[in-house]
Amino acid sequence: MFASGVHDSRYSWARLGATLLIAIAGNVGLWSYILMLPAVQADFGLDRAGASMPYTFTMLGFAAGNLLIGRAIDRFGVTQALIGAAMTVAAGFTTASLAQGFTGFAVLHLAIGVGTAAGFGPLMADISHWFVRHRGKAVAVVASGNYLSGALWPFILDDIVAADGWRAAYRLIAISVLVTVVPLALLLRRRVPAEATRAAETAARARVAELGISPRQLGLILAAAGVATCVAMSMPQVHIVALCADLGYGPAIGAEMLSLMLAGGVVSRLVSGVAADRFGGVPTLLAGSMLQCLALFLYLPFDGLTSLYVVSLVFGLSQGGIVPCYAVIVREYMPAREAGARVGFVIMATILGMAIGGWMSGWIYDLTGSYRMAFVNGIVWNAFNIIVMATLILRSRGPGARHARLA
Repeated sequence: MFASGVHDSRYSWARLGATLLIAIAGNVGLWSYILMLPAVQADFGLDRAGASMPYTFTMLGFAAGNLLIGRAIDRFGVTQALIGAAMTVAAGFTTASLAQGFTGFAVLHLAIGVGTAAGFGPLMADISHWFVRHRGKAVAVVASGNYLSGALWPFILDDIVAADGWRAAYRLIAISVLVTVVPLALLLRRRVPAEATRAAETAARARVAELGISPRQLGLILAAAGVATCVAMSMPQVHIVALCADLGYGPAIGAEMLSLMLAGGVVSRLVSGVAADRFGGVPTLLAGSMLQCLALFLYLPFDGLTSLYVVSLVFGLSQGGIVPCYAVIVREYMPAREAGARVGFVIMATILGMAIGGWMSGWIYDLTGSYRMAFVNGIVWNAFNIIVMATLILRSRGPGARHARLA
């Protein structure tokens, strides 16, 4: 180990706690419109497809923001980047609450998505600098903030939307993000010493050299694998409610299964973090991808109510830890001073995979009249990711590289 006193210290764990709170508060922009959609649809007199456009803009902004804010963290530090992102989110929600036309309202969600991204990939990149022995666990905890945000915010916003409308809820979100994220961001002003960064980069260069490829090539490979992973992942996550409706169980049952997936996802992320610290990011991601593939197979023969609950839980327990493992792999093999941009790029690819996969599954359903071939499509994409991870392990020379100890 190096830079004793910097990594895995009492300060590191305190920073992790503050970072998790930022993630829970900051990720509201990713989940809020799902709650507002029916009210917005009624207010603007839209059909369901039209009313879904703000969420699409949010996801596009979220994908781009992971890269843009990641770069900002590398250049300016996490505090300045988070404050800028919080102001962007607050301005977006406030302006959207005043919008009288739907087009302007929808486009504003692009800015909301960009600012919200600060609570995901960029935070994972930042916390990775402060841990060595427990880096996988720390990254997993921060990534879990995304799911915890989706679980907690509906309890806060549901009654406000019902009593005062979606515009009041948007204004509350704007204030909440500012008063929560900005003070917490000020607690993160401390920077990692330069000697620790140099030591991490030396270790990363040695590891990537053992793969026989450059960091840039590895980044492109991980991005392609991330797209494939999340095309597969999106099938149950995006379409489980519709699947349950088609089977006659109703959308409420599908919503319960989605909640079960998210709960399983939190557990999966924490367990995967422990595994990544023990075995390294690539083997842990490979294991998660293989389990996800198995869960997708299980959706094919089982469509009973009880079995779908069980398979959905298995799926959540399989897939939740996959995306954080990409951040761990980036930190194992790529320059520490570029962590924000490198992690942001790969996380952006995973989000685009979710967007592509969600659309692709619906397109296949329209062609075939069922989700069976959509699940098969997901399995094929998942197999590509398994091949990529297995290849990286095989290219590693010696047990030290395969073990990929964190640095």
